[in-house]
Amino acid sequence: MERAMITTRTNSLRIRRQNGFTLLETMISIVVVTVGLVGLLSAFTVAVASSANVQLDTIARQKATEALESIYTARQTDQITFAQIANTTAPPGIFVAGLGPLKDAGPDGLDGTGDDTGPAPVMVPGISGTLTGVSPPDVAISLTNFQRQITITQDPNNANLKMVTVLVQYAAPQGGQRQYTVQSLISSFR
Repeated sequence: MERAMITTRTNSLRIRRQNGFTLLETMISIVVVTVGLVGLLSAFTVAVASSANVQLDTIARQKATEALESIYTARQTDQITFAQIANTTAPPGIFVAGLGPLKDAGPDGLDGTGDDTGPAPVMVPGISGTLTGVSPPDVAISLTNFQRQITITQDPNNANLKMVTVLVQYAAPQGGQRQYTVQSLISSFR
């Protein structure tokens, strides 16, 4: 009977040893978990960078659309003639040609003309998520790294149509340039 107990005790010790983790298994588990965590952290980094781009893309789209709308409004209110809807390289055009700093409309109310003024910063909500003007403070985004180009071309098939292309580009926080373009036709008829 004593011998049977010893055998049983020895077998149970063997079973216990076989149920545990080895050092190698533990190290492999740590490596797998570490690779997973690094992948998760890189996904968070991409998400944060993407959210910064979304805000700047929205501003670029808004500024391009504002420039196009100012041309339409000026045309509809007889502030300018159809002939003046051209770049300064084609007199009597009033819209500055080429890529230049993004500026606010000057006294004439038209974006992209010679009398434009320096850009005011764009105010966006702070951590509260709403524009409050007080505490928590709103965030001002400077537009000094934004550029705009308004290109106006005559439609070769129709003398009563002009193609207006507004391009707004900016330096992305991660490096490189991002841009937004809007195009439309404007007619001599109102």
